Amino acid sequence: MTTNKRQSVKRVFITIVRAAIGWHFLYEGTAKLLTPGWTAENYLANSTSFLAGFYQWLASSPSLIFVVDSLNIYGLILIGLALFLGLLVRHAAAAGLLLLALYYFAYPPFGTSLLMQSGESVFIVNKIFIEGTILLLFLFLKDTGYGMDRFFKARKAIKQKPNSAKSSVNDVPSDSRREAIKNLATLPMLGFMGWGAFQSQQKYQIDVMSGATIQIKQTALNELKGELPKGTIGKHQISRLIAGGNLIGGWAHARDLRYVDTLFKAYNNEKKVYETLMLAEKAGIDTINIGFPSNPLLQKYKKLTGSKIKVISQVGPDMDNKDYFANINKAIDYGVDIVQIQGNWCDWLVRDEKIDVISQMMEKIRSQGYTAGLASHTIDALIACEEQGIIPDYYMKTMHHDRYWSAHPMENRVPFEVDGKNYLDHNKFHNNIFCLFPDRTVEFVNRAKVPVMGFKVLAAGAIEPEDGFRWAFENGADFICVGMFDFQLVNDVNITVETLNNLKNRKREWYG
Repeated sequence: MTTNKRQSVKRVFITIVRAAIGWHFLYEGTAKLLTPGWTAENYLANSTSFLAGFYQWLASSPSLIFVVDSLNIYGLILIGLALFLGLLVRHAAAAGLLLLALYYFAYPPFGTSLLMQSGESVFIVNKIFIEGTILLLFLFLKDTGYGMDRFFKARKAIKQKPNSAKSSVNDVPSDSRREAIKNLATLPMLGFMGWGAFQSQQKYQIDVMSGATIQIKQTALNELKGELPKGTIGKHQISRLIAGGNLIGGWAHARDLRYVDTLFKAYNNEKKVYETLMLAEKAGIDTINIGFPSNPLLQKYKKLTGSKIKVISQVGPDMDNKDYFANINKAIDYGVDIVQIQGNWCDWLVRDEKIDVISQMMEKIRSQGYTAGLASHTIDALIACEEQGIIPDYYMKTMHHDRYWSAHPMENRVPFEVDGKNYLDHNKFHNNIFCLFPDRTVEFVNRAKVPVMGFKVLAAGAIEPEDGFRWAFENGADFICVGMFDFQLVNDVNITVETLNNLKNRKREWYG
């Protein structure tokens, strides 16, 4: 292959790479422009990087947001056009590099923002980093490929004397018709791709897969209405709103909707769990209560991100091998902060007259220097433990009213039926109620002398948060544990803050 041939192949390759990045910029900018009401406000306000203060400042006023949105949209479009057409390539590359740097450091894939990017990321390197590296090369490459820059150089060279230094073989393209066609080739290609994108938009509307249009309506961090209050359990000061672990673990009390567990697991993949936890911490939720199988995930999250979130691990005994302490020891090895006997295990052990196992497990947890919690779905279990002198450092009890459509009649409710048989009879239990006897629960909670953490306060989605949160706090809960998707977190924090600031009918004194 001759030198000129190799040079031509190299130039074609550079042109393709440059045009591909240009098309990406142009498409994203145009998609933003065509998306009604598009704004970068939530993207900026929810930044969790070490520069979060800067990004949140940009989102702090309508005038700043207007400027940022305009620069975003038209900057992407102009940079994209310039790169695609090969016009002012080095200037466009510099502007594109600056824009990508702003995107990259809003959610950098390292430190406390690992895996926060909307695209796939590994440590440090993601698609933004790769595109930025290529644009950096264009700042130093002597040959930026075929395009309008070379076309205008060729036109200018025609007017210059043949012996001019500016018309050297290396710097000035040939003025031949073939060379001119090569330099103008991106123009019809832009028209072809633009027409295809337009036709697609007309048929399918806005491309929802574009990074510009993937948005979930959620309250942004800058819309927090106050600081989430805290209380104390044992030696731990924790937020009064605690993240539940069911959604992260993929457990859904979805009545007879069989697909919901799978849907939860598909949405809350490991990356999404990390995003959710980081957003929760930014919003003031500093504790999560998890099922035992989620311990490896939380251990990995804390190790990779440096998170200080407190982990309450639920544990149960290994009854087959009569090893009551194995999961307690494993939870401690995972680095959890608080150990709690799981609610269904408390119910089953009391029901099966093995309450001594609960006592032994409580003693084991405390002997290791850990705060010991005791959970239950059925109030009879906690009453039985109380009668035997088993008083934990805090109770965790299902706390919700039964004024919702799918609750079966009181007269048909049976103690310990939660997590039991699901009946086809609509008047009997079918994974539909978790605080079977609300009045008895309230009576017990109001005489308890240790902190109480209410859970299932929304009856697994059957009760509105404003209603469920208020009912639990008014009736004695010191903390509430709530399963939340990422797009619900900030709103739930706001509801908690407003509820606690305007609580009027609570009779029980606060514990913790």
